Amino acid sequence: MAGAKHHDYHLVNPSVWPLFGSVAALVMFFGLVMAMHADHFGGAGKWVLGLGFMGVIATFFSWWGEVIKEAHAGDHTPVVQLHLRYGMILFIASEVMFFVGWFWAWFDFSLFPAPVEIVDGAVTSLFGQEGAVAASIWPPKGIHVIDAFSLPLLNTLILLCSGTTITWAHHALIHGDREGLKKGLWLTIILGLTFSCIQAYEYAEAPFPFGTINYTSAFFMATGFHGFHVLVGTIFLIVNLVRVYKGHFTPTQHFGFEAAAWYWHFVDVVWLFLFIIVYVWGGWGAPVAAH
Repeated sequence: MAGAKHHDYHLVNPSVWPLFGSVAALVMFFGLVMAMHADHFGGAGKWVLGLGFMGVIATFFSWWGEVIKEAHAGDHTPVVQLHLRYGMILFIASEVMFFVGWFWAWFDFSLFPAPVEIVDGAVTSLFGQEGAVAASIWPPKGIHVIDAFSLPLLNTLILLCSGTTITWAHHALIHGDREGLKKGLWLTIILGLTFSCIQAYEYAEAPFPFGTINYTSAFFMATGFHGFHVLVGTIFLIVNLVRVYKGHFTPTQHFGFEAAAWYWHFVDVVWLFLFIIVYVWGGWGAPVAAH
């Protein structure tokens, strides 16, 4: 029969959303650059940034909505699901390399520290001065670090618990336990939001500001980008929870949930490395800030 499908692959229909999303991302990029140079562009940067951001969000909803419709239409055959998993694995691999860059920077700054001293919040460079070698310590002299075994340890336990709850939800889905799936997702989302709130409080009470020296810049960039990924993962899980209540997933077809679970486990593992390297090892021997 002419036009009959004799393969397991899905040839997607033409869509405007890849092009629209690319243009929106470009607009958001230029808006971010303009916002960072407000002295040249005034307040226009935030409007361009907001316009691009809204375009990206619209792309997420519309493009992924089309993917969900394809799944409901039966287009996500086992072969297609396998390749979707390959795509998610490659995406997570790219995220791993993103964080490798921040860990690389942290190790470079810590193993070859610049000779600086912090006195009453002011940064003093000691390059070329007598005693500069002795002042090349990490964290820099005068920095009071965050106690790794207070809020950071609590957040570590929270993320580890969230890893167990998302696994519980996944196993419940595989075994057709819809109530267990909902409870596991709810608990994971609550734990993710709790983590974000504690990290926001930690930043608000941090004994050092962003920037000025390598230590503070690397600390906030590495932990801050992880916090951003936790927020993205939490939104990912909320979308899946809404879909669960709509009855979207089945024990044999639930790639959307599986991708969210993989992403969440990735976020867990990255935090373990951050906790050990940035908080524990990175602040070892330095004076701890009083709370």
